[in-house]
Amino acid sequence: MKKLIIINGPNLNLLGKREPNIYGSLSFTEFLDEVKTKYTNVEIDYFQSNIEGEIIDKLHEVGFSYNGIILNAAAYTHTSVGIGDAVKAIETAVVEVHISNTFNREEFRHQSFISPNARGVILGFGLQSYELAIQSF
Repeated sequence: MKKLIIINGPNLNLLGKREPNIYGSLSFTEFLDEVKTKYTNVEIDYFQSNIEGEIIDKLHEVGFSYNGIILNAAAYTHTSVGIGDAVKAIETAVVEVHISNTFNREEFRHQSFISPNARGVILGFGLQSYELAIQSF
């Protein structure tokens, strides 16, 4: 059985409440329950933090033992050299995910410090972006 982890960054704990016109009305917990029911052949762990260092620590912790990491670093995608370096330093493949199409948003969101070291990038498909990432492993 493949072992994957979804790591979400800042403010994604507010999914279902935050800007539903962009992020939808489903909480991530509700979505994750649906996904786990759908993908019974994959063990899916989950971690969310609003703190950059905790995300880096989690990448270090799982980056040599999991089959894949699905990372939505949220705003840290565009600002964190440290998270980008952590993705580069680990062995486990990382798929960068975004719920919204970051290229349809503010220009500063067009830059990613994660993409150069990610296996791939999936963005703009709402929460389905996570499912596409699961399927890529």
